[in-house]
Amino acid sequence: MKLIEKGVRISDSKMFEEDKIWAKYSKDKVDSGEKLAAVIRALCKEFPLDKPLTALSVGSSNEPQFRILEAVFRGGLYLLDIEKRSLDLVNERIRRQSLDRVKTIVGDYNRIFSGPGGTGRFLKGRLGGRRMDLIMLHHSLYYCQEPGWDRLFENLYRGILAPQGAIHAIMMASKSGGESTTSWLYGHFAGKFFGCHNDQDLRYFRRELDKDPVFRKAKVLMKRSRVNFFVDDFGEFMAVIWMIMLYPNVHNYSVAQREEITEFVYMKFWLPKKPLIQLQDHLVLFRGIKILPKTL
Repeated sequence: MKLIEKGVRISDSKMFEEDKIWAKYSKDKVDSGEKLAAVIRALCKEFPLDKPLTALSVGSSNEPQFRILEAVFRGGLYLLDIEKRSLDLVNERIRRQSLDRVKTIVGDYNRIFSGPGGTGRFLKGRLGGRRMDLIMLHHSLYYCQEPGWDRLFENLYRGILAPQGAIHAIMMASKSGGESTTSWLYGHFAGKFFGCHNDQDLRYFRRELDKDPVFRKAKVLMKRSRVNFFVDDFGEFMAVIWMIMLYPNVHNYSVAQREEITEFVYMKFWLPKKPLIQLQDHLVLFRGIKILPKTL
């Protein structure tokens, strides 16, 4: 069937292209922007109006919140991503609009922030020694194994975050009932083909942060939201599926496995025109901020 072939073929698309489709046909970026705005409001209440704020987006891709961030963080906006092509899109805009406060950095955040030494070198060499008022991990923790989150957060907290600032992380819920959710879809096929199960749970990690003495003075807020996705083009629908399935950066599904996944999506979502649902968690860690929002 041509549609199945198309769905398998589009698995070779670039991640930033897949993310662009997801951003266009889902409410994810609106949802992210709403929660991000709440964090920025809390920061702005804490600082004088003339303070130039700084921000680092870790795993930024081509940063769909770019307009908000560039306008607010006049002290410097730093976009870190492993995929050069996604940052090339940002660099074209930086040149075209002379946005000299925005810097792009190609690199693997797992390697950069693996220890205090690398974190310190990044602070000095890439951030000019300036600590960040906001650090964003928007859908980028998928590429860091959950046992490594505590080390990552500690290095960011100790080595990059300003004495008064926030870390904002977003990712899909680790578990959610029903075959209509991204969590179920990933867990089913990653479990079947690789024996992998999603243990990346921000809600559980929040409890770990509360117990960790490193973060004893920090305040953590959580919020869960629901995002629906559907696009009236099977190829574009499947492009987003491959992003959710973490292909090929984490799981290198064989052609036969990709065919099976594509056929499942065709039968369960495409034929009945059923939207894909993502339940996603927001975690915000505030440091040194006195006036906090009651909710995100």
